[in-house]
Amino acid sequence: MSLSVTDYLIDQSSVDWPRTLGSWSWLLPREFTLWIVNRFADLFLVIPDGSVYMLDTGAGTLNRVADGRDDFCSRIDEDDNASQWLMIPLVDHAVAAGMVLQPGQCYGFKLPPVLGGHYVVENVAVLPVWDYLSACGSIHAQLRDVPDGSQVVLDVINDSGAGRD
Repeated sequence: MSLSVTDYLIDQSSVDWPRTLGSWSWLLPREFTLWIVNRFADLFLVIPDGSVYMLDTGAGTLNRVADGRDDFCSRIDEDDNASQWLMIPLVDHAVAAGMVLQPGQCYGFKLPPVLGGHYVVENVAVLPVWDYLSACGSIHAQLRDVPDGSQVVLDVINDSGAGRD
């Protein structure tokens, strides 16, 4: 069986990305091009110098993964980069469990990893990309200066579906 990277990506065309990424403005660079998005809504961004960064929405981190798109294409085949960057094992489990994505949807964690959720299919749901990324960005923004292990109270804001078609 041959793996295709597109089996682990979402179609970006049905998402209003500027609005969807608003809750991540505290972490995202001022200028970037959205390149690819894995099925768990982790984003791969290209900044003006050409380097590629991964926004890990589960961990709330932005890390440089490659010097450029060609370098990314080489590095994805090294070690377990593809499995980690595209979340291949968890996507495969979600697909096997019958979770089918429609345009504008992604896989998301019912209990975010940063709040103790596990990277297991039982903690995965099919969610609208806008809802998931907005919620994750808000959670990580509220937790960014909180030491690990602290008790927290999060503000939940219902934006009445703004950003959806």
